[in-house]
Amino acid sequence: MAIDLIVGLQWGDEGKGKIVDILAPKYKIVTRYNGGPNAGHTIEFDGKKFVLHVVPSGIHRARCKNYIGNGVVINPILLREEIMDLERAGINVKNSLFISDRAHIIIPTHCALDKASEETKGNKKVGSTGRGIAPAYRDKVGRDGLRMADIFSNSFPKKYRDLKNSHIEVLGDPYKKNRELISQIKKEEKKFFESVKFLKSYKICDTVRLINDELSGGSNILAEGAQGTFLDVDHGTYPFVTSSNVIAGGVCTGLGISPKSIRKIYGAFKAYTTRVGSGPLPTELFNETGEKIRKFGNEFGATTGRPRRCGWLDLVALKYACIINGVTDLVVLKSDVLDTFDKIKVCTGYRGKNNKSLNMDWPPIDLSEVKPIYRTFNGWKVDTTKCRKFDDLPKEMTEYLNFISDYLGVIISYISIGPDREQTIVI
Repeated sequence: MAIDLIVGLQWGDEGKGKIVDILAPKYKIVTRYNGGPNAGHTIEFDGKKFVLHVVPSGIHRARCKNYIGNGVVINPILLREEIMDLERAGINVKNSLFISDRAHIIIPTHCALDKASEETKGNKKVGSTGRGIAPAYRDKVGRDGLRMADIFSNSFPKKYRDLKNSHIEVLGDPYKKNRELISQIKKEEKKFFESVKFLKSYKICDTVRLINDELSGGSNILAEGAQGTFLDVDHGTYPFVTSSNVIAGGVCTGLGISPKSIRKIYGAFKAYTTRVGSGPLPTELFNETGEKIRKFGNEFGATTGRPRRCGWLDLVALKYACIINGVTDLVVLKSDVLDTFDKIKVCTGYRGKNNKSLNMDWPPIDLSEVKPIYRTFNGWKVDTTKCRKFDDLPKEMTEYLNFISDYLGVIISYISIGPDREQTIVI
């Protein structure tokens, strides 16, 4: 029937996994369309916490089928570990997970290339997780990559060796002389081929055909994006971005579906702003307020554990994200983190280096040279984690949320006031 999708409107880590998990019972299929194991989608329910890296966030809903789309890059070692963790938790992954035969593979030397590239950048590091994502996408675009379909070919070992050797040539003499690294790669290779053998028993198939057949048959599908709009390789804060198209448009290439199939686009964002790694963040707070947000929001990367940089909500950036994604519904996450603040600020414009107002309702290509113009709201100083209806929320909070919705010109459909499934207000 149609595809609805959830896209992050900031720098990733918005909490998309929770909302996918909540929405999943309404859909027959949940699918990932971009990124790789650099993503970390956290889900909490029944006192348990799960972090998913590649497996779609609908995996905890028994009636859902879960597809990993062709736009995703897969590390067989990490996918095997993720599947085994889920199966130990009682999830029947074999029956519910479908993996695109067109998805590209991350091999051990991709990770070595990733780390080597980051080391050469000095103070211009982009904040890579070192998991081989960028090199894998580079090989994909360069038409040198391996795909999941290749693992069933008799020529796969040779294709693997050829790709590995091309990486070694790029790494050069330092690699060839580094016995410790060579030994590490050999250990990873052993795990890699064990993992490839393991995955052969799972459903690796033409997900493009399956998804389009399901759409033709009237099925509803929920697509889950990784990272956030400002990490999009084309539309983010380049070069401090990821290597895939994160925005809503990426769902068409990442799954092989027509734009006509798209119905709702849920835009997820935190009630404040965070990012991991380098790159501009206009509203970043370098004081006790920033530390307080980080502490109360538990702002540490689900994949890397790195502390996230924190700041007030940037509505200029958020409006840009809503426009280029075509957002139909807003999802506000972690609003409860602001429960104890006396004053809460939102950025409604930018100033230039000379402190002159830029009067901009559209972010410039380089956000590193702007300073935020703030509007201040009274805090609500009330514990909202037990609220279950919009009318239960304090007046100051509803004023804050209504201002955001009016500024963006998009309705708010969901408000998260805690990590658990039940701590969600549906409007």
